[in-house]
Amino acid sequence: MTPSREELWARLGGPLDLLILGGGATGAGVLWEATLRGLKAALVEAGDFASGTSSRSTKLLHGGVRYLELAVRRRDRRQLRLVRDALRERKVLLDLAPHLARPLTLLTPLFRPLELPYYWTGLKLYDLLAGRHRLAPSRYAPPKEVRALFPDLPPTLGGVLYQDGQFADHRLNLALILSALARGAVALNHAEVTGFLLKGGRVRGTVVRDRLTGKEREVPARAVVNAAGPQADRVRHLLDPHLPPLLTPSSGTHLVLDYPLRVGLLLPRTRDGRVLFLLPYRGKALLGTTDLPAEATACPLPREEEVAYLLEEIRPYLGDLSDRVLAAWAGLRPLVGQGETRLLVRDHLIVEERGLYTLTGGKWTTFRLMALDLLERLAEDLALPLPPSESHRTPLLGAGPRPPLPLPEEVAEHLYAHYGTLALEVAALGDRPLLPGLPYLEGEVVWAVREELAQKPLDVLARRLGLALLDQKRAEEALPKVVGLMAPLLGWGEAEQRTHLDEARRALPGLC
Repeated sequence: MTPSREELWARLGGPLDLLILGGGATGAGVLWEATLRGLKAALVEAGDFASGTSSRSTKLLHGGVRYLELAVRRRDRRQLRLVRDALRERKVLLDLAPHLARPLTLLTPLFRPLELPYYWTGLKLYDLLAGRHRLAPSRYAPPKEVRALFPDLPPTLGGVLYQDGQFADHRLNLALILSALARGAVALNHAEVTGFLLKGGRVRGTVVRDRLTGKEREVPARAVVNAAGPQADRVRHLLDPHLPPLLTPSSGTHLVLDYPLRVGLLLPRTRDGRVLFLLPYRGKALLGTTDLPAEATACPLPREEEVAYLLEEIRPYLGDLSDRVLAAWAGLRPLVGQGETRLLVRDHLIVEERGLYTLTGGKWTTFRLMALDLLERLAEDLALPLPPSESHRTPLLGAGPRPPLPLPEEVAEHLYAHYGTLALEVAALGDRPLLPGLPYLEGEVVWAVREELAQKPLDVLARRLGLALLDQKRAEEALPKVVGLMAPLLGWGEAEQRTHLDEARRALPGLC
């Protein structure tokens, strides 16, 4: 059973071995790794867990076909190493959270004769770099098979089919945090750092303010880790406003389309040099992504030009899909370095400044490697005696075979894909539909508050159920019922319910 928010706030007082600032993939990965290795660790997140980039990814566990192409063209060993490491981590994550991650087949269509040897060779190299962690081998698909998979595509010369992994990013982020909580860690959402505790000019903790109650407390810690993603420079500037920036944030906008798919589509040529993905996504299609320089705001909105760009790029292949858009959202990539964003390596960086350790950059698929590198650095700098890592073979909460569920198949599959072996416990809290025509249950809202630390309506609709990322109109339709179900659990009166409802409606476009 997850500790209450009040209990977690009390336990935050420390003293801690490690305090982590940021509850996205990077921070959650560090919390899980540190807890498994016996450290007394805590995490605080100013918004909700995964409320930024970590719930707004392309949902791929992948090495990165585009990064492999850049590595070969630019003879870049860093890019090549990143692809190789990510391909190996892809298989690790598929094994550790089989309810949240699964293999996904993608097609690269061929329109010109020279494309066949080019993409065939590239994807075979992709297989080779994965080594024994390879999924299904890539293969040529004749034009008839391509037409059966994508009837709307223009005539092709066939295509190349390959496999990567797909995952529920918001649920995996949460699973890391809940798995750490189950082993004694502390994690609080809606709790922001307002300053640092210094001793001899070095960071020895922080001041944390609970944004829901206004309470503040000092949190002493042996080491403080800045894992705030695109906000990492802002956290560094709390310590010293004159520090030069580490990051060049870029905006990645995605669209969800009412366009069911059997396999994914990789379009390797766009006018800005990025690849474009159209992926099966919970019965719909996910189209992305863009790559434009952006300000590191806490709640980025999809820009009109990015939405137009995605629809224009897909039009020559599948026609006009502008009337099929169900949701649009944007995330920010924390790219290390300065320069053209599409050419920056998605590697990670560890920087120590006056005792504050900033871990930034990287990508979702390599979050575990980032945590490993950080823990090794801390063990060396602070003489921490750490046992060997077991995170590569320690299943996350909910991992295991699907339990028998006396529910319609669509609902049962949805519950397992969100909660794994805990699905039956979730359904027991209320098996009435949250909305007609959708597999979500009222019991999921109760579970989100009781066991998953949801405090606001969009915590539930965006980062627990994921409905707001799938269909924003249906999410808005569900808001009154969600608020009504949360109210008795969180002690909201009528005035507070109206406040939360209004706030959620205003925040829905940015999912914050």
